[in-house]
Formats: sequence, C-alpha cells, structure tokens
Amino acid sequence: MPDGQFHGADGPIDTLTAPATPDLRAALGSHRQGGLLVQARQVYRDVVADPKTFGPHATRIVQLARAAGEPEAVVQALRAQAWFERSHLGNEHAKTLLDDAARIARRHGFDDGLREVLVTRAAVNHELGRLIPAQRDLDIAGRLTRGHGEAELIFQQAVLYQNLGRMAQAGALYERILDDDGASPVTITKTANNYSIIEMQLGHPDAAQRLVDLGSALADDVGPHLTAVVASTRAWVTTQTGRLTRGLEEFESAARLHTAAGLPLAEHYLEYVDALTDLRLLPEAYEVAVRAAEELVRHGVQLMAGEGLLRVARLAALAGDGEAALSAAGEARRQFDAQRRIPWRARVDAVVGDIRYRSGEVSVGTLTSVRRAAITLDRLGLASYAIDAHLTAGRIALALGRRGNALTNLGRAAELSRNAPVLLRLKGHLARALGTNEPDRNRLRHCRAGLRDLALHRAAFASLEVRVRASGHAAELGQLGLQVLLRHGTPAQVLDWMERTRAAALVAVEPTGDLGIDDELAELRTVRADLNQAQQDGGIEPTALLDRQRGIEDRIRRLTWSGETTPAGEPAHSTSTADLRRGLDGQVLVEYGVLDGGVVAVVVDQRRTRLVPLGSLGDIQHQADLLMFGLRRLARQVRSTAAIAASRASVRHALQVLRGQLITPLQIAAGAPLVVSPPGGLRRMPWSALHNGPVSVVPAASFWQRTQQPARQAGEVLLVAGPDLPGATAEVTALRGLHDAPTVLMPPKSTIDAVMSALTSADLAHMACHGRLRADNPAFSSLQLHDGPLTLHEMEIRRIAPHRMVLAACDSAVGTAYEGNEVLGFVSALMARGTCGLVASIVVVPDAAAVPLMRGLHRRIRHGDTLGEALFHARAGLDQEDPHEFVNWCAFNAYGAA
Repeated sequence: MPDGQFHGADGPIDTLTAPATPDLRAALGSHRQGGLLVQARQVYRDVVADPKTFGPHATRIVQLARAAGEPEAVVQALRAQAWFERSHLGNEHAKTLLDDAARIARRHGFDDGLREVLVTRAAVNHELGRLIPAQRDLDIAGRLTRGHGEAELIFQQAVLYQNLGRMAQAGALYERILDDDGASPVTITKTANNYSIIEMQLGHPDAAQRLVDLGSALADDVGPHLTAVVASTRAWVTTQTGRLTRGLEEFESAARLHTAAGLPLAEHYLEYVDALTDLRLLPEAYEVAVRAAEELVRHGVQLMAGEGLLRVARLAALAGDGEAALSAAGEARRQFDAQRRIPWRARVDAVVGDIRYRSGEVSVGTLTSVRRAAITLDRLGLASYAIDAHLTAGRIALALGRRGNALTNLGRAAELSRNAPVLLRLKGHLARALGTNEPDRNRLRHCRAGLRDLALHRAAFASLEVRVRASGHAAELGQLGLQVLLRHGTPAQVLDWMERTRAAALVAVEPTGDLGIDDELAELRTVRADLNQAQQDGGIEPTALLDRQRGIEDRIRRLTWSGETTPAGEPAHSTSTADLRRGLDGQVLVEYGVLDGGVVAVVVDQRRTRLVPLGSLGDIQHQADLLMFGLRRLARQVRSTAAIAASRASVRHALQVLRGQLITPLQIAAGAPLVVSPPGGLRRMPWSALHNGPVSVVPAASFWQRTQQPARQAGEVLLVAGPDLPGATAEVTALRGLHDAPTVLMPPKSTIDAVMSALTSADLAHMACHGRLRADNPAFSSLQLHDGPLTLHEMEIRRIAPHRMVLAACDSAVGTAYEGNEVLGFVSALMARGTCGLVASIVVVPDAAAVPLMRGLHRRIRHGDTLGEALFHARAGLDQEDPHEFVNWCAFNAYGAA
C-alpha cells in the first residue's frame, strides 16, 4: 500500500536563457500574447491531473520560457516538468529540475515560486528516501508561506509524518486540510486518499471507506492520474475489510486506469500483492512483489522500494526460501534505518522473527527483537501488523519454553483480533488455541471457531482454485485440533476432525453471475491451435505464442478469482459413524491423517471404529517415489530384458513395502471392499495395487456419502478418442460394441465443442486422450482433443460433471496438493461438481496396452458393478508378466462410490 505517497525531458540549464531557434521564435510570438507565466502555472495543474497528456507541454513551456528570458515562468514550468518525471518514477531527474528551479527562484527573489518548488522537491526527496532533506525543504517553505498555498505544505508534512509512523500527527494535519474551504480539489483528493489508509491501518474501516469514497468522487473531476491512484487505494481498503473478491475486481479496474493514464504500475502492484497474499495466491504474489521491488529499486524510489522488499521477504518465507527472505528483509531494514521509519523497521523485525521461527533458528535475541516490534506496532495503533508480530513472538516464546512471555503476546494478539476482518480473526483463534492455559477441550473450541470462520470465508469464492488455497489459512488450526484429539479423543472424534480439515473446498458453489470469460476462452483456443500447427510444422513452439498463451491463462484465472457466490450458511459436517456404516454397507473405510510427520489411520468397519498409528510420512513417500520411478521405466517402449526385470522387481518390492506400511497394520480381511481417504501427501498412491479387493478412493469420507447417487435411467454413454494416439482409436473401437448406441467421437470429430456438448448429457464418459499435467498451473491441466486441449479450468467453469467418467489418460489422477489437506486436479474438480465415480491414472500409461484393461472395465460396468468393483475384476484379467499391462495393473485407481 502506498502509505500516503502520490507520486523525459530536457536536462538542467544553469543559465536562464537558451538560444532561440526559428521555431521557438515563432512560438514565442503567440505564447507571449497569452502570458508564459500564466501558461506555466496552468501546465503544472494540468500535469498533476494528467501527466500523460500534458507532460510534453511542460517541456515545451520550459524551452519557450528560457528562450524568452522569463525566469518566473521557467521556475513554474520546471516544476511542472519535474512533476511529470516524478509521475513516471524519474525522481532523480525531477530533483535535478527542481534544484535548477530553486536556484533561479532564489536568484530572482521569487519567494512564492521558491515555496512551491520546495514543497514539490520535498515530495521528490521523500520518495527518494531522503527524509531529512525533505523536512528541511518543508521547514523553509513554511517560513515563506503567507497564507496561500498552505494546504499543499500541510499535506506534504502530513505525508512525511505518516511514513514516519506518526499517525496521530498526520491525521490531525489531514483533518485541517479537510476543514479548509480554500484547499484545492487536488489537495482534498490526495488528503482523503491518504487519510483513508491511516484509518484502515488503525482499524477504522467505516471511516476509511467514507474517506476513500470522498476521494473517488473528487478524483473523477480532477483528472486521470488521481482517479487511478485513488482507485488502487479503494481496492486496497476493500480487501483489507475482507471483501477480497470485490477488491480483486477493483484492483483490475485500477490497473486499467493506471495504464490509460500512462502511469507505472509498481506502486499499484505493491497494494495488489497484499490482496494476492490474503488469497494465498502466493507464487503470483511473489512474482508481482519481485517485479515491483525491482522497478522501484531501479528508479531509486527508495521509500517504496523498501516496502516492496519487505513484501518479497515475507513471501519468500512463506515459500520456504529462508535465505532469499533474510536477504530481502536485510535490504529493506537498511533502507528503513536510513529513512528513520520506525513502524516499517518494526515490521521487518517481526518478519525476520517469523523467518527464524520457520527455519527453527530461534533465540532469546530473536524473541526480544520481535516482542519489541510488537510493542511498537501496538503503540502506534497498527493493529493488523501488531497481531502478526504478537503471534510470531508467542510462537517463538513457546519454542523457547518461555510460556509466560508466550501467554502475554498471544493474549494480546487475540484481543486485537476481536471484531476484526475474518483473516485477522483466524489469527486470533490461533493465538487463543496456542496460548490457552485451559483444558484441551477449550483449545479445541478455539480451533473449531477458526474453522467455522474459514468455512464462511471460503464459501464466498466462486473459484475452486481460490477456495482450495484459502484452506491454508487454517492449516495450523487443523493440526492443533488433531493433536488434541489424538491425545484425548475417541477414534470417532479423530475421524470427525479429519473430515473438517480436508477437501472442504470441494463443496460446489454457484457464481452469482456470468464470469465474462467466453472471449478469453475463444482466444486461448486460437492460440493453442496455432501452437499445435507450429509443432506439426517444425516441432518448435514459438516463444511469442507461448507468452500469449500464458497471458490469456493469467487473465482467465484473474477473472475467475474475483467471481462471487451467493451467501451460504455454515457448512454441515455429517460424519456420524452410524451414518457412514449404513452407507458403507459392509465395506471398510480407512481415513489417513498426518501429524508432525507421522501417519495415523482411522478404520471404520461394521463393528467398531479403530485408531491405528502407522509409520513416517517421509518413509512412505520415499517408497512411493521409488515405485513411480520403476513404473515410468516400465512404460518406456524400448528396454533390455534385464532392465525390464530390474524395474519390475523394484516396483514389486516398493508395493510390498507400501502394503506393509499402509494396509497390513490395519488388519483388514483379505478381499474386503475398501474405501480409502488419503491426505494430500498420500494421494498419488497405487491404492488398487495395495489391497487384494475392490478399492475406492475418496477425498473425504463425506464424499462417499455424497457420491452414492443413482445414475440417470438410460443414461448416455460417451466414448472419445483423442488425436495422435493409435491405441485410443483401437480402445474406443473395442468399447463401442459393449454398449447400446453409445455416442462415439474420434478425430476429427472429437473437437472441444463436440465433446463438451456430449459431456453435458453423458452418464458414463470414457476419454482416451493424451493428458497433460500442469504442475505450474494445475487448473490448466488438460485432455488433448482434436482441435486443442480441454482444460480442467474450462470444465469447472462450464460445470461439466458426468455421473461416471473414465480418464484413460496419463497422470489424469494426479493433482497438486495445498496446505489444509486440499488437492486440485481433474478428480477433485469433477467430484466437486458432482461426478460420483471416476477411474484415472496416477502415472504415465502405455497407450496400446490399455485396451484389455478398459475392455474388462466396461464389461463389468455393463454387469452393474461400481467402478471400484469393475476395476478390481478388470485388473485381475491382466497379464502381469507383460511390462505394459503390469504398469496398467498398478496405475489406475477408482474414485467415488458410483
């Protein structure tokens, strides 16, 4: 956020006049008639309002005034030219121009002109991080003031106080300006903008909203520069009050206003980073923060550069890059020390403490520094920053065994969070849960309260991606509650808690209106068609097309991020073991959980509910990695007999170890139908190959109940073959005779539009296509059709969810795991939309070898089996000595109850 800051041409000429060219002499004749001084004053006002349009005019007036030998006009025109440079981050050049203007004004005794130049130069020095020279200029200007122009001087003094953290003094000066009937609309607009930021930081959202509304109303009449700046502040205020979706829309609008006004986006980006961080869109926030900080450092805008670096440090810490975080924080601290900005130095100390805590390198010195920072931010009334600092200090104190200190800081964090926006309340719930001296049941109460707040917050987002990421806000609350229940709870209570803290984002919501992305999707298809053609022509994807594709994808994501939903009540958690048993109907449910690196399982069978401690998550994941490596080797087309034997032996050994780690300790009868609910770290697992019986995987136990929906009577069957897969055509040809009048789409008829249209009415859809996993952007993972990829994003937006679906594509079951036990991928997105059963692969699968498995699968489906039962029987018919059929025997899992 800007913290009060509003933000070429000829170089300085020490002599007053410059040689007049014939063109200048001709121009002088007309300009003298209108008065160069009058025009110079007017062009300054014009540049403040619209630097893009009037900046070149300022340069022209400087030339004319120099040529005419009119020093007072030169002073005013240089001031206008400097403001234009400042608006484009050219503050060093602006200062040079203003130094020249000040010399001329002093030489000729223009006190009023000198006062105006000094006020403007104070603003420039301020942005350059030179706060002492800025204050010196304001002091001198104050002595030159004779009643007029006082409001602008007071405004710049208020800005200086604001950035020094002297909020009360800044606010008092802003009040004086707002009460001044003689203050210009420009000054009133800037004042309302900056004062709204203070009020928001002090926890007065209503006052902040009134002020930014005033600034918005005036800015439209002042000019595009202030309109853009106030729009960014409005967006920031909106997000700080917890209205994130609305705030994102306003940020997008503000960015367009900045671009239209010809303004750089660096300062706007800093505010946008805060919104992205609150949405836990952390990679995007980090990228924007780095971009903004680099631009501000490059232009020497030290005031804002430090703020950018602090955001980079915080985001690097959240990403686990402690070295980069400490480097950015150190540079930010050096800048804030030089600028004597107390609140920002305190924020750096709090962030450094958080970095140390995350890396396990805390000390008494770290605790002292963070506690001092928390007290400073608290004393200044900066509640949101103080909550973070107190919470960090409390965590560090607990890690050091200083419970008294911890209770003090955590208690203050909880107190400050009362009646705050939801994300601050979540931190308060965490502080209460960490700092309570009460019995564990009360700690659990605080965790439950936090999860309720998160559920209401998450339900406001139309975007599945944003809902998935939002769960990370309460990940620590989920772990604390699980810790309590593993100590004192029953197995049924542990299961209920796991249900509250996994796959909660997959509750489908409906947007309140059209997301407005049809044009973007059409453009994206065109670009992808061009990329496909380029690959066919030369096998190389042009960089320009790839950049264009990424740009369109980013726009689509941003549009979906800001979509809103109708308000919802608190989601219900129906995890009664009695209800589960009735739904399981003889099957055994196993729900796995992870705490402090260890895996536990809750087993629900027809007689009882049991809690079974298992091994280390790290050891299990290591064996899973070995298994995946072996399967990838077996899936290759050309290998020696020895390599095949070695890979098969490696896979079989890994399966045996994983079975011993995850299934054997549960003491489940051989052949018993199994329903498995794994956490994110165990999703990419060959569950069907670990148990000798039908296995169905669900994101959470509640999904077993939700997916027990009957299929439509006489539902349609859709069989789709993608391009460049001879095995897919053979597969669909083999399957079409197993169904009565299926809809069959093969190249060239298997286009995106044709497939999506058919999917809307399909009860069972079989997709034999190339699959592409996008770990960098999972919502754009796709299935390749004849005219391009059908993305997960488009299926989610179009609300496509057949009752049952077979994704005979590589990696189609793989999703990206996020904090809070959430996974985003084809399986999770389709089940969120209402698909009740899927078969999908966790690895790359051999194309042609899939025909026997899929033929067996569809025969059992026709027989009336669920997908879990059908997959079990179909796998039994595969030749495990054939390396490709063995891969398929391991690769596919069934998901859901259908």
